[in-house]
Amino acid sequence: TDPSFPRVSLTAGKLILEEVFKKHYEGQAPMVKAEEATKLAIDAGFRHIDSAYIYDNEEEVGRAIRSKISDGIVKREDIFYTSKLWVTFLRPELVRPALEKSLKKLQLDYVDLYIIHFPAALKPGEEMLPTDEDGKIVFDTVNLCATWEALEKCKDAGLVKSIGVSNFNRRQLEMILNKPGLKYKPVCNQVECHPYLNQSKLLDFCKSKDIVLVAYSALGSTRDKRWVDQSAPVLLDDPVLGALAKKHKRTPALIALRYQLQRGVVVLAKSCNEKRIKENMQVMSRLMGFQATKSEPLQVSFNSVNLCKRHIVFFFFLKRSDFSVSNTL
Repeated sequence: TDPSFPRVSLTAGKLILEEVFKKHYEGQAPMVKAEEATKLAIDAGFRHIDSAYIYDNEEEVGRAIRSKISDGIVKREDIFYTSKLWVTFLRPELVRPALEKSLKKLQLDYVDLYIIHFPAALKPGEEMLPTDEDGKIVFDTVNLCATWEALEKCKDAGLVKSIGVSNFNRRQLEMILNKPGLKYKPVCNQVECHPYLNQSKLLDFCKSKDIVLVAYSALGSTRDKRWVDQSAPVLLDDPVLGALAKKHKRTPALIALRYQLQRGVVVLAKSCNEKRIKENMQVMSRLMGFQATKSEPLQVSFNSVNLCKRHIVFFFFLKRSDFSVSNTL
């Protein structure tokens, strides 16, 4: 990739680009498309591929990565691959086997970043969302500090370069950071973050601890009924966003992505469409011409639209005291 592109440094491991490509488990990136979309993303210049065991596409994504390595388009060290520890594997003794399952699917020797997907555990077993006879989700009780220690051992074993978390609030982050004998702190926290939920308090806290905030659902465009509050407003239809897009002669999506980059937030962009993949990559261009200025800082323009409105609601975790979905993460 272009060495002039902005980068964010992790506290452990190598640099990651501030624009990444995500393969998401929402029915919009089926396995049959995952391989081709990943190839398109690499060809477009993306080097961070974000996936997870639960997305059920790691075989296809791994095949695409290995294909581009074989073709000489990239080297393994050029790719920054992120996977996630699913919540049925949070017991310490299950952490390494879960990681090894992902590595086997990917046919890779290591992942660059491995993160805890959610700070709440479900019953271990073959079912990814285990339920009882009444159809209710079956939870498990796990000490996340013990889970973290198991992740540290995976890093020491060379199976992963860096370790982090996802969907953690400040209290949960502090629990890990204050753990006696902490060997490696989380390098990142991946959370929902967009102009309608700018996570400013959590961002400030993460910056103070040298933890990179990574934004998923950065465009607030997913409408999957399994996860999404259908009453949530559509971000890309926001008049403030539309006015900025018109002024700078860019799409609303690119304005929203650029806003995050200017705040020091890593952005996850998701698409299986070649045109949109290339458009997402345009956000890195220094020719875009709307860097924040004293006369018109982009961040100030977006402060007026922060609704503290969560777009994605993980309904099955709502009643868990250890999984906060408050707007003040």
